[in-house]
Amino acid sequence: MRFSRPIQWSRPDTDYGALASPHSLPSPDGELIATLLPSSIVVRDVESLVVRKTIKLPPDLAGGVTSFTWSPSSTRILVAVTDQIHVFSAKDGDFHGTTSIPLSATKPTVIDFAASDGEICIWSSFGIKFTLVNFTSSKAVEIANPKFYNAASAAKGCSFRPNTHHLALLTRSSGKDMISIHSPGAREIERSWYPDTIDAQGLAWSPDGRWLVVWESSAQAPRVIFHTSDGHFFKDWRGPVAPTPQDMDLQYGAGVKAVALSLDGRHAAIANGSICICILNTPSMVEAMRLRHPPVVQPKDTLQVWQEQNTLPNTGSFSSPVFVKATQAVTPQWTNLSSLQEPISGCSTAKFDCSSSLLATRLDDAPGTIWIWDIASSDLRAVLMYHANVVKLEWHPMQPELLLIRCEGDSYSSLTFVWDPLSHGPRSIDLAHRLPGTVSGKTHATWLKTTTESAAIFFTDSTTCMVVSLSETDGEALPWRDDSALAGSISQGSDRGMQSSEPASPLEAANNSIEIDSDDYASEPDDTFQFKRFISQ
Repeated sequence: MRFSRPIQWSRPDTDYGALASPHSLPSPDGELIATLLPSSIVVRDVESLVVRKTIKLPPDLAGGVTSFTWSPSSTRILVAVTDQIHVFSAKDGDFHGTTSIPLSATKPTVIDFAASDGEICIWSSFGIKFTLVNFTSSKAVEIANPKFYNAASAAKGCSFRPNTHHLALLTRSSGKDMISIHSPGAREIERSWYPDTIDAQGLAWSPDGRWLVVWESSAQAPRVIFHTSDGHFFKDWRGPVAPTPQDMDLQYGAGVKAVALSLDGRHAAIANGSICICILNTPSMVEAMRLRHPPVVQPKDTLQVWQEQNTLPNTGSFSSPVFVKATQAVTPQWTNLSSLQEPISGCSTAKFDCSSSLLATRLDDAPGTIWIWDIASSDLRAVLMYHANVVKLEWHPMQPELLLIRCEGDSYSSLTFVWDPLSHGPRSIDLAHRLPGTVSGKTHATWLKTTTESAAIFFTDSTTCMVVSLSETDGEALPWRDDSALAGSISQGSDRGMQSSEPASPLEAANNSIEIDSDDYASEPDDTFQFKRFISQ
């Protein structure tokens, strides 16, 4: 593996040391890294590791940052505090769009970009309204009663169709679920209907945009409804047609907990409260296979089982985790619950890789075990057993069969694991001794989208970020140029040739400024599903 020089943000010529910044993110295209500091946003090139642009934040931007994110095409950056939302140009140009939220309005819980760089989404507290702000047209569209509005669940009730950017939104009023499809741009309603659900848990467009999928809550009987792209009913899946005696929990257990759609549009994986996952073929939406997690795993030629070992043999001292290949039958570590805890079971995590050939799953009652399934043969290919709960599974967006894994706990804060079918178990990447100081604050690791042959990972804590290449040889190209003259600390004015973007003047800012109306003017929830559009004057 190859490691870039650590990039640390600090004040020059002072005794304050490193500046804490929990907000440092790579752009979706993998070319830039943005770091939010108290008075500015610093944008760096991944290739050169030098500052490309410094964006000065408005002096009245006060309060804790509630959102910091890139736009889908990596050209703009969003920063939000309690009563202000700012969108800046990250590459060329001096675009600066602002949105003000009145103090009398309900505070937003989630703020993010929509399907394009010129549109943002705002979810209000208590599900009062869902707002779409378009900086291109200087208009805001408000929709009452979004069903999901918290940070952990908002994405389940809102989905943008690939390519066309149609919005599908799940709302709830007077005890009834409603689905609406909105046109791109003006977000005018094209179709709305009441699905035959008691308590829908989520909806999503298929990656190819052909299907709109809605699934019932896990508290209800298993049910997934498939609609065509224009919102017409197509198929109602109500669980396996002929469950075997050992699969009776599929029919009588908890309902749907997760729905995963393959990127090639050929399969839909439906997981519920049992140890089984049903794989449907599209477009027939008929069950093609059933994946059953075995309570005891028996290694064989086509199934590798890897167990974490983080103590040195015969010494008991702690070391970086290594993985030992099991040769005999092993049992995953199942969760032990006390009599006061609510039982948990089933699978709520299922993800296809970018080639749609592998499916990674995690059972809620065995959170330290990852199961890798081969979809073509419907066989279990690998089982990865950790001592801690796995909290992140992320397939590489471009390279097939390459999985990033992270575990919870302080002892795992500097660790990232990478697995592929040809490796000898998961490879652990420990950055504790690669950073200039100790790991501080919350850490974040994700794949970096690059054009190099070897994959790369972006890692950051509250003071430092670093790029790691999985390259095994010195001759392979790296995402960055390994030049000591090009790396260093973020400092005000220390990088030559960088662009500096000042806040727009009041007159210029007014052209891209949108006021969000107070909740007093929002449509009240009632028996009629209402859409209200506000146009700023």
